[in-house]
Amino acid sequence: MNVEIVTVNDRETWNSALATLPGAHILQSWEWGEFKRVTGWQPIRVAYTRAGAVVGMVSMGVRQVGPFNALYAPKGAVLDYSDTTLAAFVLDHLQQIARHYRAVWLKIDPDVIAASGDPNDDPVPGTPEAGAASLVQARENMGADPVGTRLMGDLRDRRWRFSRDQVQFRNTVVIDLARPLDAILASMNQSTRRKIRIAEKAGVTIRHGSPDDLDLLYTLYQTTGARDGFLIRPRSYYVEAWARFMEAGMAEPLIAEYQGRAIAHVILYTFGRTCWYFYGASSDDARDAMPNYGLQWAALQWAHGRGMSAYDMWGAPDSFSEGDPLWGVYQFKRGFRGAVTRHVGAWDYVPFPPLYTAYENLMPRVRAWLRGRAATPDPSHQP
Repeated sequence: MNVEIVTVNDRETWNSALATLPGAHILQSWEWGEFKRVTGWQPIRVAYTRAGAVVGMVSMGVRQVGPFNALYAPKGAVLDYSDTTLAAFVLDHLQQIARHYRAVWLKIDPDVIAASGDPNDDPVPGTPEAGAASLVQARENMGADPVGTRLMGDLRDRRWRFSRDQVQFRNTVVIDLARPLDAILASMNQSTRRKIRIAEKAGVTIRHGSPDDLDLLYTLYQTTGARDGFLIRPRSYYVEAWARFMEAGMAEPLIAEYQGRAIAHVILYTFGRTCWYFYGASSDDARDAMPNYGLQWAALQWAHGRGMSAYDMWGAPDSFSEGDPLWGVYQFKRGFRGAVTRHVGAWDYVPFPPLYTAYENLMPRVRAWLRGRAATPDPSHQP
């Protein structure tokens, strides 16, 4: 195999190499590892080289859980998972790291596609006699990706466990920016195009924000959380989450204004050639002016102009049913006609199974207590 394991301690070296790898994600960037120190995660960064070239990378956070530790690699490890020999080498090494740190668990959720498309949109083969359970399974299997399918099988064979705590969104909607802007607009559904025009005709204007707008951004986010019933973190967390990335040139706030008042915003994150819509907020003012539609169209234009190849709308339902908490947001996103992308999700490696079982039984109660006054957590799903 001749793969070497290298520790990287330089931001420029890390980000430059990461950007060349398939599945590179901003949650694996140097900046994200540094940012997560504010919530107690200490970064560990490892690169895998072959013949002098970087072929894989993983940035993990480690945090103490009593006398043990928890390890988490958000959207990692990053490598070409079609190279099964390399993938096996990296998984072996991650398991060694978990044992070395006496980890309750090591969680990974690489940005690897398991399947594409909304299962509800796919024709289901077979007859009604097959039964409801088999029909559900058939829908889930439609659009399956062979690389993601094989990876999930390999993880099961290694006794990794599909995690009850997914942390990040497993599914999302991705808009292809390789097309001309007029083709992107034309592909949207009629209602979405109409609402974009309403925002323009109503006089909604979009401006670019800066760290000077942090108070405004947070106030709008507070308003959204109170209205929609989700729990947000303290202001200091978002100052770090937003300002650090703005200063690094990796985050761009867009602010919608109406008659001189700020009424909505989005905060976009970029790494490599992908743009993510991580955060969005709006006031209760002038909602009939459709500022959120105007913001998304402005975001797509901005990302397209920056040479991005994909616009990830960050989040789609797990179950693709009306009972899912993300169903309403999903209907908004689907109007922009991106590709529904279902990932392999988060998997836990468990060196000490009894300890993991105790942790899994206790933590849902702790999280429920912490979230007792909110229907849902911060929808950005940032750990």
